[in-house]
Amino acid sequence: MSKRFDLIIDGKKVGAEEGETILKVAWLNGIDIPHLCFHPDNTVRANCRMCLVAIKGERALQTACSTLAEDGMEVTTVNPAIKRDRKFNLELIFGEHVEDCPVCVWNSRCDLLKYRKQYNSKMLRFPDRKTKRPIYEFGPIVFDQTKCIDCRNCVDICPTEYLEVEGVGSDIGIAPSMDRKKDCIYCGQCVVHCPAGAIKSQGEYGSQAALENLLKQKDKTVVVQFAPVIRSSIGEEMGLPYGTIATGQLVAGLRKFGFHKVFDTSVAADFTTTEEAGEAVKHIMSGKNLPVFTSCCPSWVRFIEYNYPEYIKNITSVRAPEIILGGLAKTYWAEKEGLDPKNIFMVSVMPCTSKKFEAQRVEMKINGLYPVDMVITTRELARIFLNKKIKIANLEAEAADMPFGDPSGAGVLYGASGGVMESALRTAYFRLTGEDLKDMDLFKEVRGQAGIKRATIKLCQPVKTGRGECVEIKAAAVNGIKNARIILDELKQDPKKYDFVEVMACPSGCAGGGGQSLPVNEQIRKKRIDALYAIDRGKKIRLAHRNPEVIEVYEKYFNTEEKRKNIFHTGFGQKPKTKIISRKRTKADGALHE
Repeated sequence: MSKRFDLIIDGKKVGAEEGETILKVAWLNGIDIPHLCFHPDNTVRANCRMCLVAIKGERALQTACSTLAEDGMEVTTVNPAIKRDRKFNLELIFGEHVEDCPVCVWNSRCDLLKYRKQYNSKMLRFPDRKTKRPIYEFGPIVFDQTKCIDCRNCVDICPTEYLEVEGVGSDIGIAPSMDRKKDCIYCGQCVVHCPAGAIKSQGEYGSQAALENLLKQKDKTVVVQFAPVIRSSIGEEMGLPYGTIATGQLVAGLRKFGFHKVFDTSVAADFTTTEEAGEAVKHIMSGKNLPVFTSCCPSWVRFIEYNYPEYIKNITSVRAPEIILGGLAKTYWAEKEGLDPKNIFMVSVMPCTSKKFEAQRVEMKINGLYPVDMVITTRELARIFLNKKIKIANLEAEAADMPFGDPSGAGVLYGASGGVMESALRTAYFRLTGEDLKDMDLFKEVRGQAGIKRATIKLCQPVKTGRGECVEIKAAAVNGIKNARIILDELKQDPKKYDFVEVMACPSGCAGGGGQSLPVNEQIRKKRIDALYAIDRGKKIRLAHRNPEVIEVYEKYFNTEEKRKNIFHTGFGQKPKTKIISRKRTKADGALHE
């Protein structure tokens, strides 16, 4: 048990635990100490030096993020010397950061601007020294070095070590790796961990104009779908508390913008679950190509395709929910409504930058058409709402359109790490036992934010198994590619260690996706996830295969195996390294301060 002690911060006695930094202790006690480079997900580097504090008995100011709290320590967070040094450090940071706030992912809500006002700092005291630095584009990611403040958060958080430090001294910078062994998986964690908005996803600011032009075309039916976790994160951008469930208000906002139909991707997750459970059971019963890896995280799939091609055969062939819904809209729904699939434009609102890549994969085409035509992130949708003065917090809740408007509780869980596996296992239970699961807590071991959650699950009913009374499934739910590497290393040592593995590239799964609202940390991710489980608990139908919409579509449309495979399944293969485009900043990228 950690040793507890007391210290004094700004004259206030506060408790602390051994190993905690001054910054953490202050934060836990509601004391604000400015900081830019610190993020609780990352290693402490003390690069920005905005968290300077005075400690009694020390002559020099210390960085609160890297200084451990001690018993009896007396800390001052505000005095003239601290203010002077923080202001100077902030002005130095502005000198390496080209400001183009109108097109920044922080949407003018970053700490740089907050501290500028707080310390009355001069944004242009020092000339911008990075205006000639390159802008890198790789996959759906855009990294603008002219805005980089060298905090190295992106280097620390990058799960594939693709972003590297280059140069020395004043010429130091961050760049994508040229090493053939390293590639970007487009997860966007660099985006959500950058305090300066130097990294964004492709198309982050052109989606509104493109959509408005589409809506003017009379021959187009513009359909939008929204991912499970959007309903518990979009409200943050509108001033609602973290984790607020805003499903109905979100639907109303999308309709107010002008979308012709609003569908819920969670319904498609029910189809994914139904297919994936069947495929998992088939592999587990036959013992072939184990473990089964989930496929709904495109960054994870990309990671396997580039780094571990020997495991491509283990990835389930089931398409991700957004792709399945796009496919259903351009086949089943198009036929039902008498629409030409070519005139249906499908937009996905996703918490993920990698979904932009997934939608463009040629493997996803169905009958020659891409199921999804445009992917916008949570941030992009929030900016559209703000620009159009659509305040969803003030809107009356509306229901999504049928036949893809009412998901099961299982479908909503796809937004949480472990949720895909739990959803699939709930239906696998039925496939193996012939009975519906009654105890939803049977799979509670795969819930939560832990990086790796292991569970041995026994499904015991003497029906359909053919292997006695119980089928034992060795499962693991993983979030974070660094944790996935641990599982892959274990499999190299013991290929039979797991039967079924879910991997999400981002911390906490989609709740912490690279397209999500800012800021983000473990506490925020938890509130988003808790909301999803609350929705599940409140649902009358909590099993994907019992969703009436799913049952009806299977009965009315999927009368052949070929049709089912065409819409629900795909294939994956080894991929080359991402092409890197390096270009100079132009006026189109935002204002230049010469």
